[in-house]
Amino acid sequence: MAGGVSVRDVDAQKFINAYASFLKRQGKLTIPGFVDTVKTGVSRELPPQNQDWFYVRAAAVARHVYLRKTVGVGRLRKVHGTAKNRGTRPSKHVDASGSIDRKILQSLEKIGVVEQDEEKGGRRITQSGQRDLDRIAQTTAEADEEEEDDE
Repeated sequence: MAGGVSVRDVDAQKFINAYASFLKRQGKLTIPGFVDTVKTGVSRELPPQNQDWFYVRAAAVARHVYLRKTVGVGRLRKVHGTAKNRGTRPSKHVDASGSIDRKILQSLEKIGVVEQDEEKGGRRITQSGQRDLDRIAQTTAEADEEEEDDE
């Protein structure tokens, strides 16, 4: 693929992992103190086992905002929500923690990846954020091509 690779062209899982590691290496993302003890929603029994889960969630949020025009905390809660095991009663969808998604949006706003949309409400991707995400997508696509060549 010659130039012009966007986030849409890359496998979501690989892109999110690549962008999460980029955010961690960069070290600019502000991380709240509660990340090692908090659950990601009421439907969960335990906190995330992955040490870098905050970076992974931030990367997923950045990708989600990139793919859509505007995204608010409520929409992200629904996306990251999951089915709650209610014992013998049927499972039901429960939204994820709003605090976590809000803190992630605020952190991404601080480093200039997303900005607030005045007319529509919610957050949208900035030019520099779009450039960063496209660059990571490009490197991810190139790494995929190299893996295919090795096989």
